[in-house]
Amino acid sequence: MICIVCIILPEDLHAQVNPDRILRNTRNRTERKVEKRIEDRIDKAVDKALDEIEESIDGKDKTEEGVAGSADSREGEQSAEGTGTSQQAGETAGASAPELIWSSFDFIPGDVIIFEDNLEGERNGEFPSRWDLVNGSVENAVFGGENVIMFLNTNSNSDGGIVPMMANSGEDYLPDEFTVEFDAYFDDPGRIYRILFYDGKNQRRLNNTVNRGSNARNDRVRVRQNSAVFGQTTGYYPGFVSNTSENPSMSQPGWRRVSISFNKRALKVYLDDARVLNIPNMDYNPLGITMAYHNPTGGHLGYIKNIRIAQGAVPLYDKFLTDGKIITNGIRFDVNRATIRPESMGVINEIVQLMNQHPELKFSVEGHTDSDGAADHNQRLSEQRAEAVVAQMVAMGISGDRLVSAGHGQSRPIAPNDSQEGKAQNRRVEFVKI
Repeated sequence: MICIVCIILPEDLHAQVNPDRILRNTRNRTERKVEKRIEDRIDKAVDKALDEIEESIDGKDKTEEGVAGSADSREGEQSAEGTGTSQQAGETAGASAPELIWSSFDFIPGDVIIFEDNLEGERNGEFPSRWDLVNGSVENAVFGGENVIMFLNTNSNSDGGIVPMMANSGEDYLPDEFTVEFDAYFDDPGRIYRILFYDGKNQRRLNNTVNRGSNARNDRVRVRQNSAVFGQTTGYYPGFVSNTSENPSMSQPGWRRVSISFNKRALKVYLDDARVLNIPNMDYNPLGITMAYHNPTGGHLGYIKNIRIAQGAVPLYDKFLTDGKIITNGIRFDVNRATIRPESMGVINEIVQLMNQHPELKFSVEGHTDSDGAADHNQRLSEQRAEAVVAQMVAMGISGDRLVSAGHGQSRPIAPNDSQEGKAQNRRVEFVKI
């Protein structure tokens, strides 16, 4: 027996199942997939070419500067306990720390800290807990008695490095004005740290969309032992500036303080107290941050520490006019000490200049701490730090009768003490008009 089933189709079936529409949608999806694959292949090809350029430049630097040793020679190494790898010794034999004079330093850090990592509580050999990995091999280490992030083996272009774990990391989380600071260790003039202005893990597609029409790939800064370059092009880098002749000590191995400021379109980069890049128009919309180190062969290791990203900064005099005081977390001290760190001089220099321009100004310099440690210890520490700032400003020519000092310890927080960012906000110095 044969059974015949009749199916009655609605009249608008052709409108719903339109072969032309299906073909068109399929074609669009295919084109988008092909476009994405092409973009990815172009990115990888450019990155590979840039790595080859970097390697050739490194070789040239070693020939010109007489740097001895092969890529995998690591002088003064010690075993990284519990990691199965090696790490650079904290002290370089025979090298003395250069004396830094920061009298012309004009970098002002952002006043709202949006990411802070002093590597407190990190375990040696583990991956840094406040970061995510794009690609490569990165872990915590101890260097010279301090916790550091160690780059073991990374491709430092867009396929390698680490990104901070911040809110909305898949979106544009960098403000129109921001600063980035960190310490980087250099044992060779050819070593290169890179700061990419997008999150290499979560923002690649966003970066391709937002910055497609910008100047080609002006998305990064490369920092060497005594110089910095901006952007990337086929062949070489624009904006190269070196200050070795002005500051010969920067040719020595050691730690460098890297400070970067972005103001709507202008980019400035500092190595210690020297401004090595000043780009008036970056022609790029920064979206996020990727920290990387050029070490694709696992030869020389890279180390960073004391990383801070902040929003700002409002000029200090504008703060004073608005609030009647200046609150800054840019004056920093050694841990549990009243010793002023050199990178504090950007803020101190500006306040000294402000007081020279306005001889009627008098300030109460007031120290504050976070809640770590005993309250009585923090009280004494805040007083000593305020006194140290006053002494520094007097040494710079400000009359002592225009300044007084006070300390408030941990008693006046301006942020919760439950995060590294909050604690960093509370470790501050205030200049209150009297």
